[in-house]
Amino acid sequence: MTPELSASASPLLHGIVVKSTGSWYLVRAASGQLYRCRLRGKFKMKGLKASNPLAVGDQVDFTVEAQAEGAGVISHIAPRRNYIVRRSVHKTGHVHIVAANLDQALLVVTLVSPATSFGFIDRFLVTAEAYHIPVTLLFNKTDLYDEKGFEYQAEIAGMYAGLGYPSRTCAASIGEGVAQIDQLLEGKVSLLAGHSGVGKSTLINALVPDLDLKTAEISDFSDKGVHTTTFAEMLEVRPGTFIIDTPGIKELGLVDLPPAELAGYFPEFRALLGQCRYHNCQHTHEPGCAVREAVDQGRIALPRYDSYLSMLAGEDNRH
Repeated sequence: MTPELSASASPLLHGIVVKSTGSWYLVRAASGQLYRCRLRGKFKMKGLKASNPLAVGDQVDFTVEAQAEGAGVISHIAPRRNYIVRRSVHKTGHVHIVAANLDQALLVVTLVSPATSFGFIDRFLVTAEAYHIPVTLLFNKTDLYDEKGFEYQAEIAGMYAGLGYPSRTCAASIGEGVAQIDQLLEGKVSLLAGHSGVGKSTLINALVPDLDLKTAEISDFSDKGVHTTTFAEMLEVRPGTFIIDTPGIKELGLVDLPPAELAGYFPEFRALLGQCRYHNCQHTHEPGCAVREAVDQGRIALPRYDSYLSMLAGEDNRH
C-alpha cells in the first residue's frame, strides 16, 4: 500500500532517496537540492517483510513543509525496478533493503592482501542474480601482483567471464585503471560493494576526488538523526552518474531462497536444468546428475560447485 497525499497546498516534488537514518530520509530533488524528509503513513511492499520501508535509490514524491525550511514529507514511493537485501539485524524473519533501482553492481575483490574467497564472490553473485542485477567484478591491488599473480587473475577473470560476469582490473591506491572503471559508471546508478580491506574506500575517493565536499551536506543530515553505518549512501560522481556505497557488505546473504531454487541462480547450472535423471535433483549425490557430471568433466569449475554446496548447506561465506 502506498501512503496517500493529503490535501496540501504545497507543490508535489519528485526526488530520489540518497541516505537514510531509519526514520528520516535525505532526498535529492530533480533540481539537485537536498531535503530532509519523513514518511507519511505506512508503506509495505507486497510479498516482502522489510524492516525499512524506504531505501537508498527509491524514487519518491514529497511536499515541502512550510514551517520547516529544507524539510519535507514523503507521500508516495514509486514501484522498484529491483532491489538488493540483507538479513535484518533488528527483526527476525525480516530483510533490510540495502538499495533499490540499480543499473548494476560492481564487486571489488582482491586476490592478495587479503584474498577474497570464492564463497564470498559467489554468494554475492547469486544474491544479485536473484534480484536481476548485472555484476562486474573489479580486481583491485594489481600493483601487488607478481607474474604468477597476473596469470591467476586472468584465469579467475576468464572463469567468471564465461558465466556472463565481466571484470576490470585496477590499483586504486596509485590510480591505475580508475579511468576505465569511471567509464563503467557513466549515466548509471551503481552499487559498489566489497568486504573490508579490499580498497573500496580508496577506489571511491579516486572516482570522486571531491568526496568531502559532496558528502558534507549528507554528514550534517546524519548528525540530526540516528547515525548508523549500516545504511547505504548514494554519492554523485557527476550529474546523472551515481555510486551507492554499501557499508556492512558482510551482512549480505541469501534471504529466503529455497534450496530447490539455488541452482537456478548459477548460470552454468541453469543451462543443465532438466537434464538430470531426477526432476528434484539437488546435484549433491543423486545418480544421473548432469551438474555433477559437468563438474567431473571440468565443464563446471570446482570452486563454483564448492560454493554451491556451501550455500545449500547454509554455511556462511563472509570472507
